[in-house]
Amino acid sequence: MCFPECSGITRHILHFMERMLFPLPLRVACSLLAWFSLYTWFCHRYKHRNYEWSCRLVTLTHGILATCLSAYVGFIDGPWPMSHPGSPNTTLQVHVLCLSLGYFLFDLCWCVYFQTEGALMLAHHLVSILGITASLALGESAAEVNAVIFGSEITNPLLQARWFLKEIGCYHSFTGDMVDFFFVVLFTGVRIGVGAWLMYCELASPKPRWYIKLGGVIMYTVSWVFMVSICRFARRKSMKKYHAWRSRRSDELYLKTNGHLKTH
Repeated sequence: MCFPECSGITRHILHFMERMLFPLPLRVACSLLAWFSLYTWFCHRYKHRNYEWSCRLVTLTHGILATCLSAYVGFIDGPWPMSHPGSPNTTLQVHVLCLSLGYFLFDLCWCVYFQTEGALMLAHHLVSILGITASLALGESAAEVNAVIFGSEITNPLLQARWFLKEIGCYHSFTGDMVDFFFVVLFTGVRIGVGAWLMYCELASPKPRWYIKLGGVIMYTVSWVFMVSICRFARRKSMKKYHAWRSRRSDELYLKTNGHLKTH
């Protein structure tokens, strides 16, 4: 009869020991060291490539890992961020946040040192770091922060694939077109569509702190700024494809007409 109660007490003791032996700053430091070590290994493995190649591989790794983990947290382990914003953090949510916080710290430092990104991307990283840090410090709102990570990272592998295709000279192909297409669709559907739903739930709920809500609004605004650039890119590429098709069509009609005239 006492087993469930003892089990609960044991779980609380283990959780307390985990917090004492592995405090949050130590976990984040370990995550940062792990991402830096992975970057160092990639630099050694691909020494014939530039440093950005190795950093992009780290970004790709985090994008895939963070998408899978945050999807599991949101869709399977719970709680559901749309109905439980501002809820207490679970152990798994904290692990995912620490993992991503270490990556964002690494990538921000790398971007600042090599000066490869503009102010918008740096602002995106900075807001992500502040939002994750606030959630870890408060012990709440990890559900919606994990959802933001999922929405931000689900398009990241496609973005990195686009860069790698350009580097190896395979971007102007059917594969490159498919990568761009799915990137635009995912970005529009998840970061803009689902992101609007998440922001509404966050703002409508009285539980989350005001600065968590403000961070969500800033992240969604940044997504819209990216969306404007993506729409311009999609329009340019579509028009270029259309004019190329018109040109090929005209050439085919010209050849057919000349061939028909020659037979007479």
